[in-house]
Amino acid sequence: MNLYRGVVILKTLIFGHRGFPAEYPENSIQGFRYAINHHIDGIEFDVHLTKDNIPVIIHDEKINRTTDGRGFVKDYNLDELRQFSLDNYEPIPTLSELLDLVENKDIYLNLEFKTNKIHYRGIENIVIKMMGEYHLCHPVIYSSFNMDSLKIAQKLDNSQKFCFLSVRKIKHPQMFMQKHHLDSLHLKFFQEEIENQELIFTVNHILRLRFLLKKHIKGLFTNNFERANKIKNEIQS
Repeated sequence: MNLYRGVVILKTLIFGHRGFPAEYPENSIQGFRYAINHHIDGIEFDVHLTKDNIPVIIHDEKINRTTDGRGFVKDYNLDELRQFSLDNYEPIPTLSELLDLVENKDIYLNLEFKTNKIHYRGIENIVIKMMGEYHLCHPVIYSSFNMDSLKIAQKLDNSQKFCFLSVRKIKHPQMFMQKHHLDSLHLKFFQEEIENQELIFTVNHILRLRFLLKKHIKGLFTNNFERANKIKNEIQS
């Protein structure tokens, strides 16, 4: 943290968006492992449920785009799903595999419930129960475009952090956060006067990185955390 005119200014947290997709397949163990071992502040990832209710890490509801298979995640049990591969020949990772990597490490976790298109029955309970079985150094940041998921998760474990995702600017953001008991907002666009309560996605352009880092926002998500860290060290050193 820095001091400016007696005011504490926190450094912006840099989150690897789906790991390190600038170099490795998105949401892959290879990408997560690299980020964890190379001074990342936090990692962001997406969780769905298989047919047999196993939390797996993949962005889309379908496996078509990121694997050599086709169809919906929800229509495969884990063993069936693991027959398909990412571009680096790894299978779609399970949540437990990622947690094995980050346990006891000084890494922030941002878990997005991918429930805005398919609200998997019981996903919040299954995920939060699993997270509680690991020793994590920071409260988990749960985010979603689906406010219902966040409200369910809040009732299950209100000691964690809860953040609403939005591609639109939110009117009266402070009132909105208070109403829904949110810790911060995860936004597509920067909003004035909530710098310490907003995280911006997905920031890859150098000029935009520099603009947001000069604003000292709470955090940002990027596909290339090494580039973002370099700029952060120049601006917020």
